[in-house]
Amino acid sequence: MTESAIQTQIDPSAMDGFEQLHAMLDGRLPAAPIAETLGFVGFDVPERGTAIFELDPQLRHYNPIGSMHGGVFATLLDSACGCAVHSTLAVGEGYTSLDLTVKFLKAVTVDSGRLRAVGTVMQRGRRTALAEAKLYDGRDKLVAYASSSCLILS
Repeated sequence: MTESAIQTQIDPSAMDGFEQLHAMLDGRLPAAPIAETLGFVGFDVPERGTAIFELDPQLRHYNPIGSMHGGVFATLLDSACGCAVHSTLAVGEGYTSLDLTVKFLKAVTVDSGRLRAVGTVMQRGRRTALAEAKLYDGRDKLVAYASSSCLILS
């Protein structure tokens, strides 16, 4: 059976958020296109309420001052926060981000090593969720921090 035939047999609307994300990890559902656009090299959802993204800094991620653009930081952190919340969704629930606050702590370059964004749900209510994400460089030094509020949709 072809990959596209397998994907058409998967019904994401019958899965909870954790199952949907694991279907993406297993290749049964397509990954988010932003992962390819920015070149994410790792993605994991080890438990409900936690999501991890990895990226190797490249020159294409740079801003004019010679370091990684803040938008790349923000996208990694937003992905980690959002997928941490996504992993807590029940069947039939969705979510949307209400805000994202990012704190840049250290410049990142190609010499920084693989980046790892770890997102965690801090509070999950019936209508909203609060998540945080920390971005670490290849030496496990904190380079950025974010928090995000999400609206839970039925």
